[in-house]
Amino acid sequence: MKQYLRELRTEKGLTQADLAAQLGVSRQAVIALETDKHIPSLDLAYKISAVFDRPVESIFENPYRPA
Repeated sequence: MKQYLRELRTEKGLTQADLAAQLGVSRQAVIALETDKHIPSLDLAYKISAVFDRPVESIFENPYRPA
């Protein structure tokens, strides 16, 4: 799943640890999300959306969207 988490995090000046603390997850969870080793739950995707004040669709691309 294409995601823009790393770009948004660095634009906002957050470390992985900072973002993890805001989301209530481990730093390793943030690393897994940024490296596409983990797909976030809907709940976590909404938390990420709230941190960056953006819609979920602007952070994570839908892999099932027709071309």
